[in-house]
Amino acid sequence: MDKPQNHPFGELLAAYSAGSLPLSQALCISAHLEHCDSCARQLQHLNRVGTELMQQLTPSKASDELKNRLLERLDSLEAETPRHESARVDSSIPRCLRQFVDSSYGGLRWKRISADIHSVELCRDSNGAKVELLKIKPGGSATTHTHLGDEYTVILEGSFSDESGLYRKGDFVVKDKNDKHTPVATRDSECICLAVTEGPIQFTGPISRLLNPLIRRSYA
Repeated sequence: MDKPQNHPFGELLAAYSAGSLPLSQALCISAHLEHCDSCARQLQHLNRVGTELMQQLTPSKASDELKNRLLERLDSLEAETPRHESARVDSSIPRCLRQFVDSSYGGLRWKRISADIHSVELCRDSNGAKVELLKIKPGGSATTHTHLGDEYTVILEGSFSDESGLYRKGDFVVKDKNDKHTPVATRDSECICLAVTEGPIQFTGPISRLLNPLIRRSYA
């Protein structure tokens, strides 16, 4: 299998190591790490550096109120019933996504959004970002568009191309409001992606752009 050629930039990986990323972005990083040994090694190094820095800090005394709140929170977490991973889950599904996928991608309730594309929303982040899976049929394409917020994509199955190049399984792709592109799946297989959008897409074609107000309302 080809190694991923597109990776999260250093600041994102450092924020992931520090635990300061929003859940939506952290899911994308986690999915990429399962396919990328290079980034996994870099993360291990960042974790070691973080541990050494923490050990150099002077501990401060916590108040009794803070301790009690922490103990209450731990008690509530223990009382919650965890969701166990299905024994039948497809091993190709990233571990970070198995809380959303019971067995396989095929078992999800895909919603048709165009002749070539289906989607299923997994969750919404506290910052409003939408986390979803996108499925493009072999040779299918998305309408040319740009974004009102950053978009993070990890290819889980298959591959697609746009004006910037070809993206294969495991690749981590970031687009922002300055990017206009037309994703097209390769003809050999369907393409499934994990996509996080921090704002709705905006079609740029003379006819398709008429749908933009509807997209903004559906996103909210």
